[in-house]
Amino acid sequence: MTVLDRAALQASPLADLHAIASELSIDGYRRLRKEDLIDAILARQDGPEGADEVAGEEDEAPPAPRRRGRRGGRSRAARPQEDEQAADEVEEPAAAEESEAAARPEAVDEPEAVDEPEAVEGPEAVEGVVELLPNGSGFVRVDPPDPSDEDVYISAAQVKRCDLVSGDRVGGPRRAPRRSERFASLVRIDTINGRPASELADRARFDDLPAAFPNERFRLGSDDPTLKAIEWLTPFGRGSRVSIVGAARAGKTEALRRLAVALAEQDDLQVVLALAGVRPEEISEWASGPLAPTAAVSFAASADAQDHAVELVVDQARRLAARGSHAVVLIDTLDELHSSSARRVLAAARNLADGGSLTVIATASEPHGGETTVIALDAALASAGRFPALDLARSGTLRPELLVGDAGAEAIARARLEVLEPG
Repeated sequence: MTVLDRAALQASPLADLHAIASELSIDGYRRLRKEDLIDAILARQDGPEGADEVAGEEDEAPPAPRRRGRRGGRSRAARPQEDEQAADEVEEPAAAEESEAAARPEAVDEPEAVDEPEAVEGPEAVEGVVELLPNGSGFVRVDPPDPSDEDVYISAAQVKRCDLVSGDRVGGPRRAPRRSERFASLVRIDTINGRPASELADRARFDDLPAAFPNERFRLGSDDPTLKAIEWLTPFGRGSRVSIVGAARAGKTEALRRLAVALAEQDDLQVVLALAGVRPEEISEWASGPLAPTAAVSFAASADAQDHAVELVVDQARRLAARGSHAVVLIDTLDELHSSSARRVLAAARNLADGGSLTVIATASEPHGGETTVIALDAALASAGRFPALDLARSGTLRPELLVGDAGAEAIARARLEVLEPG
């Protein structure tokens, strides 16, 4: 190794000093401050006597805490605390440290020739989809949705600072894993969903944004009799909370499937699907259709698992809406969720004033409350093959005049009256 003097070491970034200390087999070098680390490197170069002196000083430092874990490896959700601290420490750009070092006065007694330390390559850029863990940290999946050894760890501090949710696509530089780490770590977050992270940092939180009643109707443009009846008799718009309700075999899932096809064809919408408590065969059918589910849990899973799957999808849509996009979440079904979770899912839908929107359309046996549109289906009509099997007596839209105008609202009222008072 080339002999280095103090001035050259002070002008080197910390990453270079760590590399030199590792080559010199200096124990515990990561716990040393920069000046102490330089002293240790110089002492080790001077010979065994200097190294023993430094080693004696290092022995006075408190021992590193022992990590406990199961033999054979650690789970991703149980990473040691120092990993997160290390991930946060590297967020400061190396350039800032180099500038600080360059501003220091040079030593007077330089040797005749000093070789500069070898340059360290800059961190490699990575881009992928965020998957959060229960402890608040997460991973950037470079080949979503499947995990791989190339995935990159995100500290809980970074997740909180950037208000990330599962499904966000992020990009930024990563550093290689250290000795005690399995995965590379994200140095900083440069982009979120294709936009600079700095543009999104000052945005208000979703729950703090003012909301208005839906006032822009979805035009389905379909010749399907069920969809035509829904569009004109139970209209809904951007930001609506919609429940498709009815008894078993009333056609709720089929109605949702047809709505999915119509909405997925609209370019300005981001449509996502969550399946909870459904049959395995239905998961396969949805997966082979035009809109594959973002999350799918069969009826065999616990209610907590159902809640978690649906809420992750809704959280993703909330983030899209807060950033000005128009998102639609389709859910089949709310029946397997805890009632509190089902209400939270429905309550997330809103039309953000001067911004984006989040629309939730979910199937259920009965309305959960708070819906702006209820689409009730009649099982008797459906079983007899009489379509549209719409139960107008139980269906309705709150403030329909905002969606279809006063004349349209009057036409809906007349149609309902004809059903309730025939002849």
